[in-house]
Amino acid sequence: MVYIDEMKPDDWDQVAKIYHEGIATGNATFQNDIPSWEEWDANHIQAGRIVIRLGDSIVGWAAMSPVSSRCVYRGVAEVSVYVSARCAGQGIGSQLLGALIEASEQEGFWTLQSGIFPENRASIKLHEKHGFRIIGHREKIGKMDGVWRDTVLLERRSKIVGIK
Repeated sequence: MVYIDEMKPDDWDQVAKIYHEGIATGNATFQNDIPSWEEWDANHIQAGRIVIRLGDSIVGWAAMSPVSSRCVYRGVAEVSVYVSARCAGQGIGSQLLGALIEASEQEGFWTLQSGIFPENRASIKLHEKHGFRIIGHREKIGKMDGVWRDTVLLERRSKIVGIK
């Protein structure tokens, strides 16, 4: 049975394995190494940390990171969605992103954003499916393994949290 659940510290080994798969593609993140649970925990928002379980196995995870420590940005977060390679193309990412959006709105977030490598077309399409729109391209925003990389910047404005 597949179900969405809250991510717990004990899930870190499985979450980290999926994260490592993403890192290995070279098109999921600028991260080169898996952080410790403590480091990851300190850099992610408590609300909306979710996993998808298939029996005893975690097959995907999603979380939010703050974009700034300034109080005016308290309702803006960057999203991360990772799916196990063995479950790619099965709708796991869509379930995760949908649940993450719902959790973010319950917590009063008004903007979600994501910076995605242009080569990661599947992730861009997933985000667009869930109401994210491309708002820009960041040229040579980071250097990875000696190569400058671009990202596509996407954002989603909450339909629940009023922005007037």
